[in-house]
Amino acid sequence: MNVMLQDLAPSRAAGHPVGISSICSAHPVVLRAALRHGARTRATVLIEATCNQVNHLGGYTGMTPADFAEMVYRIAAEENCPEDLILLGGDHLGPNPWRDQDAETAMAEAEKMVAAYVEAGFRKIHLDASMGCRGEPVALDDHQTADRAARLAAVAERTASGAAGPMPLYVIGTEVPPPGGADHALEAITPTAPDGAKTTLAVHREIFAARGLDAALSRVIAIVVQPGVEFGNHNVIAYDPAPARPLIDVLPALDGLVFEAHSTDYQGTAPLAQLVQDGFAILKVGPELTFALREALYALDLIASDLLPDYGARPLKVALEALMLEKPANWARHYGGNAAEQGVLRHYSLSDRIRYYWAEPQAQAAVAALLEALQGQVVPLPLMWQHLPAATAFADRPLDPEALLLWRVEEVIRSYHTACAV
Repeated sequence: MNVMLQDLAPSRAAGHPVGISSICSAHPVVLRAALRHGARTRATVLIEATCNQVNHLGGYTGMTPADFAEMVYRIAAEENCPEDLILLGGDHLGPNPWRDQDAETAMAEAEKMVAAYVEAGFRKIHLDASMGCRGEPVALDDHQTADRAARLAAVAERTASGAAGPMPLYVIGTEVPPPGGADHALEAITPTAPDGAKTTLAVHREIFAARGLDAALSRVIAIVVQPGVEFGNHNVIAYDPAPARPLIDVLPALDGLVFEAHSTDYQGTAPLAQLVQDGFAILKVGPELTFALREALYALDLIASDLLPDYGARPLKVALEALMLEKPANWARHYGGNAAEQGVLRHYSLSDRIRYYWAEPQAQAAVAALLEALQGQVVPLPLMWQHLPAATAFADRPLDPEALLLWRVEEVIRSYHTACAV
């Protein structure tokens, strides 16, 4: 089903709530799985990049928004996924990547970034200027946040007016879990207070109107809130509708908006479907997708180690361990405990910070060696049962390891697809 973002609130108001999953990843295998699923189901494929991941200076992926869009559409063409099914979004677009600089410098860079996203054809724009810059509080109040968001919206509007294609759709609000999940075991997460959601919207409306941004305001489709879901390194807080009920009850008063929920990874189909039923119509997923990819890669690494005498003892895992120890910046401050506990988290944390390393040359070489070693090999059923029992369909016949990886990631995407079609 091809769901349009602007149809989410009217569908809910008509008594037919539907949702859409947002694929938040830059990994080519994840993107290919999402686009292959879209080609097969003719469902909307919403793919989002974050401000740190992709920006006008390259981000940590080294890609500009135009580079990212080119990669998505190239893979889509290879998968026969029609371009009219694809929607690109920018997540947390604001000064966050430059928050160690003064506010004016950081906002000037954020303006350039927003312009680059819109010029590249990104049309779902999450405006997030909530973070303080150098010399400011860590989190800004609603008025400061909305004032800076309006400044960025004005750039997006001007840029889109001079480019081909539809005008942007906006998401506001910033009450989200820590990026990539929490760093500790969790017991409970408090949903957004209803008055907080109403105030955020009211302040944005006031400031956007004062700046002459009524047209942009009319295209605000969602507000980011915390429904009470989260995952940390070790565990997942599943959705519980009861504590979220006061927040859900305020949705009809938000005049044609829906809620956007971040960090919905690892919830499973039933809780995701309940989230959509309750008005959290945009469901963000990221680390679960690359966790599933890592799970499949490591299973294949074990299978190859057991099956092929010359392959070695888990060389993929060994290569990733060496790489992460050599370059600890992406995990060190997130993984506590002793050396053994950190070793487990480096590879198996639900936050999946190993995802930052797959583009490194050493990791790519190790993956390529694994796929080449297993290409066409026949994996006996008992060996598949041992290391990836859900993949029995790939046993006892010549193996296409890339197809297995895509299948495993698409399993997660299918769960979201099912949940969103409530």
